[in-house]
Amino acid sequence: MARRRRLDSSCFFFLLPLLVAALAGSLVVTAQRNVAPAAASVRVGVILNFASAVGVRRRVGIQMAVEDYYAANPGSATRVELHFRDSAGDVLPAASAAVDLIKNVQVQAMIGPPSSAATEFVAHIGNHSRVPVLSYSATSPTLSPAQTPFFVRTAVNDSLQAAPVAAVLDAFRWRAAVVVYEDSPYGSGILPALADALQGVGAKIMDRTAVPVDATDDRLDAMLFRLKAMPTRVFVVHMLYNVAGRLFRRAKMLGMMSDDYIWVATDGVATFMDRFSQEEIDSMQGVVSLRPYVQETDAVKNFSARFKARLRREYPTFDDVREPTFLRFWAYDTAWAIAAAAESAGVAGPAFQTPQTRAPLTDLDRLGVSATGTTLLNAVLNTTFDGLAGKFRLVDGQLQPPAYEVVNIIGKGVRTVGFWTPESGITQDMNAGSAKTLKQILWPGEPRDTPKGWTVSPSGQPLRVSVPTKRGFTQFVDVGNVTATGRRNITGYCIDVFDEVMKIMPYPVNYVYEPYPDSPESYEKLVDQVPSQKADVVVGDVTITASRMEEVDFTMPFTESGWSMVVAVQKETSTSMWIFLQPLTTSLWLASLVFFCFTGFVVWVIEHRINEEFRGTPWQQFGLIFYFSFSTLVFSHKEKLESNLSRFVVIIWVFVVLILTSSYTASLTSMLTVQKLQPTVTDVRELLRRGDYIGFQEGTFIVPVLKKMGFEGRMRSYSTVDQYADALSKGSANGGVAAIFDEIPYLKLFLSQYCDGYTMVGPIYKTDGFGFVFPRGSPMVADVSRAILTLAEGEKMARIEKKWFGEPGACQSQGSAVGSSNLSFRSFGGLFLITGVVTSAMLLIYLAIFFYRERDELRAAEAAAAGSGSRSLRRLRAWARHYDQKDLKSPTFKRWSDESMRNGSEYAASRTPRWGDESPCNVAGAIAADAGRIPEEAVGGMSPFSISTSSEERNGAVSPAAGDTPALEFDNSFDRAAEVAGTSQPR
Repeated sequence: MARRRRLDSSCFFFLLPLLVAALAGSLVVTAQRNVAPAAASVRVGVILNFASAVGVRRRVGIQMAVEDYYAANPGSATRVELHFRDSAGDVLPAASAAVDLIKNVQVQAMIGPPSSAATEFVAHIGNHSRVPVLSYSATSPTLSPAQTPFFVRTAVNDSLQAAPVAAVLDAFRWRAAVVVYEDSPYGSGILPALADALQGVGAKIMDRTAVPVDATDDRLDAMLFRLKAMPTRVFVVHMLYNVAGRLFRRAKMLGMMSDDYIWVATDGVATFMDRFSQEEIDSMQGVVSLRPYVQETDAVKNFSARFKARLRREYPTFDDVREPTFLRFWAYDTAWAIAAAAESAGVAGPAFQTPQTRAPLTDLDRLGVSATGTTLLNAVLNTTFDGLAGKFRLVDGQLQPPAYEVVNIIGKGVRTVGFWTPESGITQDMNAGSAKTLKQILWPGEPRDTPKGWTVSPSGQPLRVSVPTKRGFTQFVDVGNVTATGRRNITGYCIDVFDEVMKIMPYPVNYVYEPYPDSPESYEKLVDQVPSQKADVVVGDVTITASRMEEVDFTMPFTESGWSMVVAVQKETSTSMWIFLQPLTTSLWLASLVFFCFTGFVVWVIEHRINEEFRGTPWQQFGLIFYFSFSTLVFSHKEKLESNLSRFVVIIWVFVVLILTSSYTASLTSMLTVQKLQPTVTDVRELLRRGDYIGFQEGTFIVPVLKKMGFEGRMRSYSTVDQYADALSKGSANGGVAAIFDEIPYLKLFLSQYCDGYTMVGPIYKTDGFGFVFPRGSPMVADVSRAILTLAEGEKMARIEKKWFGEPGACQSQGSAVGSSNLSFRSFGGLFLITGVVTSAMLLIYLAIFFYRERDELRAAEAAAAGSGSRSLRRLRAWARHYDQKDLKSPTFKRWSDESMRNGSEYAASRTPRWGDESPCNVAGAIAADAGRIPEEAVGGMSPFSISTSSEERNGAVSPAAGDTPALEFDNSFDRAAEVAGTSQPR
């Protein structure tokens, strides 16, 4: 029994392992059936500076991004593996780390490195191996995805900050600024975009100053001293925090963080406020800076809390735990974007192809080409999601511009004073309809008002105003003798204008006049005093020219512009026998002749069928056309008009003739009685043709122009008004000149003193007049120009001109006596237009009435027309013959017919024969007159439309048929009378 128990016990212990193995095997099989296949690994390299606190924080943020993505997407088919490498804060170690990641780890994408210089090198390596390089910190515009397609900027390009910076300057109407930038790819890349943005708001960059990253305090002081000597007080700073902190500290020591100074910084300052020391923050009080705006959402708050907790847990000795910045948010979104892109593209494990090239010399030659790089790059570029920093969306390989926050550094931190968005520009907050201004800003030095952005005198001394020393024309500027106080009494028109302008300026300006003795030789030397910093302003009769504006800035002109010539005048010694033709120009003579003929022709056309005065032989009617129209010159026309149309034409024409003759008479009278003086020269070409000498004022700018015109070697210099008069009176042949060339203000002053015997002739060559000279980019130019406009619109400018130049227009009588008094066609164009339109309209109305009333007769005449020629020609002949006949239905001929019926042959006997009755073509008319008949009813007068036809045709066209009106029966009575008299009636 006991033995059996021992056997059972031994069997149990023998079978127990078998049972356990079988159970374990079934569990393993079940587990293998339930576990999903392993996720594909996507290797991503990350290059950071392990020695810096920034690198530690960004490493934690990138790790959290990958973990958060797969926590939110547990079923992902891919899994990002992060491989970190140290850049050591330099370009070469970063490039070496990139080579190691591609060659040894075979990464399929890379993040980093931190700096723009290192990223540029790594981007070219990635582009060679087709490995996408994503950078959340390389913001320099010199890096371009267009040049390196496998480079993706998951940050904002620095050039996008140019627009908000320009908007801040424009909000306060600052029109000039100095750009101080870091001498690195990060700092210099923004300059082109900043220049364009400032130009877009009307501002200028007065100076660009590069600050080396390792600049010493002495070098910073030298640079700041140079900026302090400039009138501009607006400084735009673009540099990273390590250089900016030292710059502001030295600026405060030099007194440049006080009143009147404005400092506007890019995001390199406001973003890294937690990295400045307290001393540096105290030095930056009043600075305005930008930073990308990140909305504080729940996701941002959650990440910030988890980030700080994890940093303390993983790095307990790390005491630099700060609030995350937008760069850390960009790093987080970059890692999330790679994980999302790898998942959407379904990227498999790494696969590199070794290129078949020449024998490799370095590791760079041994780098393979990624087979998955292009697919992963396209997936990254198409990835969009709502990240911590806002909407993640790439356009042309770059993150789109976000809103910028405008902050003011006050106390130990910053205060938000506004926002900038690409759509709305500057606003006080992000709400719709917000005011488009910034909130109250505390400027450096805490001034009560907003600084104007520049200073009148950087040195604090009065402005040095240089004035010319003139030998003549002292009405403009007169430098008197030294007074008992040791100062000169400087007066003149230009001086009075400048003094009044300075009184109008919105701020006080202290200045002192300093005579410049060499100005008579050349005004160019006087203008050069400003760019050479020997004078702050030049005031005087300085003409604005394009060549001078290359070195200085001018205010708007305060005098007339242009230059011309003045010559002597001589009395007219003889009168031409054809002077009666001179009052009217050739064009006006021809136009008058045309309208005379046209008017006479239209009147003849209208009156020919109804008026005996306009009938007769062709030559008689042709002469009548000219006689009638030209007789209206003296209103001697005697022909009685029957039609209202022709009467209206003549009424309008007589009005035109009245005005034309009156003007002609007045002009001819003026030529014969008033115009007795003529200029000796009227054209520059005449001076050149005759080889005459010309004069000019010493120091004038027009000397090179006169030489180009061909006067070189024949020019004489003068300095006073009296010398002008003496030279012109002598003439070119006697040691003088034939003409004086000078600017309009000088010539007007000369003519106001020498009114008789001289006149200004020829074209006026354009210039911009006199202006005040300031340094290039001086903000005073705009204020002085506005003050000049204000002065010109008032009465003070007129009083100043009257004080120095007397009453304006003193020589107007002479000027009116020396011009041409010819009347041109343009002067009477309106009159000719009226009469032409009226006459043409009456002609068209008459023709329309004629063709409408005579349509049946015209058709009958066409049907009866015979002869050679085309149908159109025969029709035209028929119409002409019909038009040439008298209109017996008109009231004129009806009235004559009725009187003839009542008076019989006595009317014909007592009628005075007309000038057409005795013509050779009207022999029957003479016979009928002797017989006591009226010949015109029997025979129509000849006209230009008369056509030779047979007697049968004329009888058919003229003789009335039986049963016609009594008037026609009366016409037939003349035929019978002729037969009784034994004569035949001509047709």
